[in-house]
Amino acid sequence: MDIEIKNLFNLDETIAKDLLNNHTYPWECLPKIHDFIIQLGKSLDKDIYEEREENVWIAKSAKIAPTASITGPVIIDENAEIRHCAFIRGDVIVGKSAVVGNSVELKNSILFNETEVPHFNYVGDSILGYRAHMGAGSITSNIKSDKKEVIIKNENDSIKTDLTKVGAFLGDFVEVGCNSVLNPGTIVGKNSSVYPLSSVRGVIPENSIYKSKDTIVTKKS
Repeated sequence: MDIEIKNLFNLDETIAKDLLNNHTYPWECLPKIHDFIIQLGKSLDKDIYEEREENVWIAKSAKIAPTASITGPVIIDENAEIRHCAFIRGDVIVGKSAVVGNSVELKNSILFNETEVPHFNYVGDSILGYRAHMGAGSITSNIKSDKKEVIIKNENDSIKTDLTKVGAFLGDFVEVGCNSVLNPGTIVGKNSSVYPLSSVRGVIPENSIYKSKDTIVTKKS
């Protein structure tokens, strides 16, 4: 499967387009998110965004629950909703009309426009495409148990990331079922779905249904 950025995401659906355009593979962007947010934040239209704390830029149209915890650098785009007890730990971009829900934790990640992580999700060192949705309790696991470098397993290829923290990359319109675990370096292609209670690793082709590691079927048109 082609796992390049251009085949996973519609870059017109994120304020991070310039960052993603400068790289071939999504994990290459992870170490650059921090500096990109600070640079972009300083240039944002003050009629649309306000810097509420140092390096925390929030669109005036966004809805932020008073119980949410937000640490910069962060950009929260227009009409996004940050719900009760969300925990945003820094180096995070939340797209237009995206939803970050109850007790969701985010760090070093990009959420495209209209992405939803609405219930008890952990998303770290990850990129979630346009209108991707993570069911309740589903998480991205971003560190291997042996703490070694994360390797992307794509068919017969093993691709080094040079990183020890890599979560998941969900293409546009991906649906992840409740209480699933996306293991370090998981990539799910556009328009694919993951069954609830799944443990996913490796690369899942676009337009697929992941039922188990041995049962991945193509969606019927």
